Amino acid sequence: MSLALALARVDQIERTLVPPDVAALSALVGGAAAPSDPAAVAASAGSAGGLLGGTASSSFANVLQSALPTGAVAGGGSPANAICAIAANEVGVAEQPPGSNDSPRIAQYRTATAGSGVGPWCAYFVSWVARQAGEPLGDDGGGFGSVDQLYAWAQRTGRAVANGPGVVPRPGDLVVFHEHVGIVEQVLPGGRIQTIEGNYADRVSRNVHDFSDALGYVRMS
Repeated sequence: MSLALALARVDQIERTLVPPDVAALSALVGGAAAPSDPAAVAASAGSAGGLLGGTASSSFANVLQSALPTGAVAGGGSPANAICAIAANEVGVAEQPPGSNDSPRIAQYRTATAGSGVGPWCAYFVSWVARQAGEPLGDDGGGFGSVDQLYAWAQRTGRAVANGPGVVPRPGDLVVFHEHVGIVEQVLPGGRIQTIEGNYADRVSRNVHDFSDALGYVRMS
């Protein structure tokens, strides 16, 4: 079972106020059959989680991550699948109050960056998702609070793909706009991409863009 699916099930347990015991955790990390589309399960769980302000437990996430075999990747076996599934589980998480750049869940995103304070958080979000997927950003895995710093690192390390004729993004890529960054979830017909973006309209949101909107991409797999 992927970590993203396990987190979705933990979120369901927490909302019903049933304390997860050792047996339940054991089932989550390996004892229960996984549905055929874990990313869809994670996405639907994320929508419910967003309505409640994003209540997935970071402590449970740590327990579940440690229970996976060394080198295991959440979200279906590849970094790209993991990034998409984990991001989908966060859709709907919102600032509390609106316009504050903060909430208990957004504070969790900041933990994936080195010394970042409350502020615009799109880069915090992708740094957190990448770290959860086992692909931390930055030379030392410290993440980024700045889109410019993130893309400069990607250029230096050969991960950056400048947008231009013939460039086709992939699911799991980070997509860089002017002073904003998100995650490519799907490549759609007609030269468009579906994205998941933190700090869009004060929340984690799904959006659709034309290829031409992007300045470039950061290839994560």
